[in-house]
Amino acid sequence: MEFNLLKYLKEGMLHEAAMACPIATQDLEVNTKNRDASIKADYIKYGPLNVDEPGDYWIDLAEYWDTTEEAAKKTLCGNCVAFDISPRMEKCMPGEVSDKGNFDEIAQELFSSNYDSLNSDEQSEVLAKSDKLGYCWMHNFKCHSARTCRTWAKGGPIEKDSVSYDWQERKEN
Repeated sequence: MEFNLLKYLKEGMLHEAAMACPIATQDLEVNTKNRDASIKADYIKYGPLNVDEPGDYWIDLAEYWDTTEEAAKKTLCGNCVAFDISPRMEKCMPGEVSDKGNFDEIAQELFSSNYDSLNSDEQSEVLAKSDKLGYCWMHNFKCHSARTCRTWAKGGPIEKDSVSYDWQERKEN
């Protein structure tokens, strides 16, 4: 992310200038360490490793939460309160944020309250188009929208820069 103090001063955005990209978005070693720790920690269990071949991940998560596999599959990083896909966070990412190209309107459904009202075929279509990289403020690493963890919390994703900055401020305090 380009840092131009004079530009931010002229635009009255000094606060934003002080809020640098999270280190894990800039340092592969830090990101990998934080991600791997989140995979291994029993209270987090970030996964599945391969979203196309999840193995028993969703079954195990459903058992952990005492719910159905179908319900567990709806608890994604992509709709977690700590998943940051704000414009400022996209600029922090080192490359493309989606392996599916640009989001289309259907894919945006995943990140809205309407997702739960879609039938399973429509949800599958949304998921197939919604692969996106974001930042996890809970565990401090770049995460994939189609994965999840045991600390998932409803209410996301973070789409506004102001909310992203708020999460960053709280993490630093």
